[in-house]
Amino acid sequence: MTNFSLLFDLIWFYPTLTEDSAVFIRIFLNITVTEDLVRRRAEHNNCEMYLDKWCRDLKILYLQNNLIPKIENVGKLKKLEYLNVALNNIERIENLEGCEELKKLDLTANFIGELSSIEALKCNIHLKELFLVGNPCTEFEGYRQFVVATLHQLKCLDSKEIERSERIQALQNYPEVKQKIREQEQAYLLKRAREKEEGQRRMQERKDKKKTQMESKLGCDSPDSLQNTENHQAEGDREQEMWKTVEDDEDRRFWEEPTPYTPESRLETHRYIEEKRRAKDNIRESKKREKPLWTLVTAEGKVLNVNVPKLHFSLRDDEENNQIILDLAVYRHLDTSLIDVDVQPTYIRVLVKGKPFQLVLPEEVKPDSSSAKRSQTTGHLVVSMPKAKEIILVKQKVSMSIKDSDCNTLQKNARRSVQVEKLEADPSKYSFPDVTKIIQEKERIGQGPISLQAEKITVTKKSYVDFENNEDVPPLI
Repeated sequence: MTNFSLLFDLIWFYPTLTEDSAVFIRIFLNITVTEDLVRRRAEHNNCEMYLDKWCRDLKILYLQNNLIPKIENVGKLKKLEYLNVALNNIERIENLEGCEELKKLDLTANFIGELSSIEALKCNIHLKELFLVGNPCTEFEGYRQFVVATLHQLKCLDSKEIERSERIQALQNYPEVKQKIREQEQAYLLKRAREKEEGQRRMQERKDKKKTQMESKLGCDSPDSLQNTENHQAEGDREQEMWKTVEDDEDRRFWEEPTPYTPESRLETHRYIEEKRRAKDNIRESKKREKPLWTLVTAEGKVLNVNVPKLHFSLRDDEENNQIILDLAVYRHLDTSLIDVDVQPTYIRVLVKGKPFQLVLPEEVKPDSSSAKRSQTTGHLVVSMPKAKEIILVKQKVSMSIKDSDCNTLQKNARRSVQVEKLEADPSKYSFPDVTKIIQEKERIGQGPISLQAEKITVTKKSYVDFENNEDVPPLI
């Protein structure tokens, strides 16, 4: 979050409220507010946040609709300008003298019957707007005149501007109006005392009725009744429908029954709504706790591959060590006690926080020799499963019992298969020709390509026209 003006919802557990009631504060301020800051401030102070210590510049504070019975713990907010506490159970105006800069106060739809308590606002000299609509005091005779005459600094009351003539007239009749207001207050206080007694009686009756219903329900849930319910499922369904009908009738009576408009009735309504909400939440949680039955093995006995926790994994065949290795990417910060490994000859099953991971193995393994380890860096689960291949080797055992003679024969055959075989031709059918015999044969038959007669050399003399033969000159060789 950054430093800027913002509206931020905080949870302030009001110390005077009962059970799990909480006050939601919406603040408008110019400081950095983070969730960590709020939690750190509240957890170490009995779930109370002291706004005057870390929100001293707070200007706007919303506390509406929170069943607050009393105004307190805001008197030290010196710079507070607007306070909204509408729709609460406030019966008296008090503890606002310290809010020196208070300009607007909203008390709509509370239970303020002591109208004279507004005199405490005389110290808030900057107060300009006041809202009291929906309070019992607004039904008093002379209500507006009394407020206008008491708080001279007011400019607007219940969204209506105060005229100067109205203020003068209110001041003139102030003693008489004040006396009437005092008498009506006394009557209202007596009425409130009776309403409180009636509210306590109604609350006690409701508690007793609820206790009786719980006892009767526990009686229906006894072992005998449970056995009967198992034997007679139809009766159990009818009983459940009957309880639902009773609850619906009770709910309808609660909302249709006329009740007085009092703080007790509002608190009772709030508690009733909370009980209904919690009952629905419990039903919802019980349904969530009913874990679905995952199908790991079919009715025919076929093992299925299941990955309910949705974890990454790898299955590796380590042929060198003759084993299968499963690497399962278990969460790094998961406690090892939440992991359960079950290795079977044909599959492996790992339960991670109750969620099954099951994988069918490609080969049969030895469950007794398997081991599971977990990485200290990544948190992965590594399961090593030796193969059962070495145990089931019938053919290899038979081959070891072969006789020595057979072994020699096999060795000779192997040696012979290694040698390179060459083709040999029959010399009687395939031979090279004898050249001498061919020549003799050709002389005998007088045929053949070779001629044995003497070669005749003929000399051709050239004749020249201008050549004279001189016998005295020896011939040229």
